[in-house]
This record gives sequence, C-alpha cells and structure tokens, in this order.
Amino acid sequence: MISPPEQPRPLAQRLLWFVALWLLGTCSVAAFAYILRLWIAPH
Repeated sequence: MISPPEQPRPLAQRLLWFVALWLLGTCSVAAFAYILRLWIAPH
C-alpha cells in the first residue's frame, strides 16, 4: 500500500495559492476590525 510519490506543484501555482490565502486572511481581519470600529465608536 505504498503510493507513488506525488510530484510537487509548480512554484508559480504554490505562490499563487500562498498570495490568495494571505490576501483572504488579511482582508478578513481588516473587515472584522472595521466592523468592530463602527460598532464600538459609531461617531
């Protein structure tokens, strides 16, 4: 039951995934902080 070793994905595809996930995380935190700011200090 030994599976053949998988070929690593191309560097460009791995970098694209890294950038996409990083942007998603950063935008999520920024949106959460903005909503908190509006909620706590609405003026």
